[in-house]
Amino acid sequence: MTNYTVRVELHDADSGDYNKLHEQMKKQGFSKTIKVGDDVWELPTAEYSLIRAGTTRAKVLAKAEAAASAVQPKPKPSILVTSSNLSRKFSGLKKV
Repeated sequence: MTNYTVRVELHDADSGDYNKLHEQMKKQGFSKTIKVGDDVWELPTAEYSLIRAGTTRAKVLAKAEAAASAVQPKPKPSILVTSSNLSRKFSGLKKV
């Protein structure tokens, strides 16, 4: 399985806009947490995880664009998608 990490920045947005973004990203299959071993960790604000086989970064980007555009079509949100088949390394995340 491939781990996708997505960062979304809404421009000129407030916390309410980000709450709406979280809902839209969830509808697209994204999570605000990652699981490492038996532990679950909360991702930083506006970062999302998707673990899925058989998809591409382009398809993941399209899902994130659809979610972000539902909240803020203009100005166009900034979105970054990364992928890895390796386990994730991190520091300072809050354990859920």
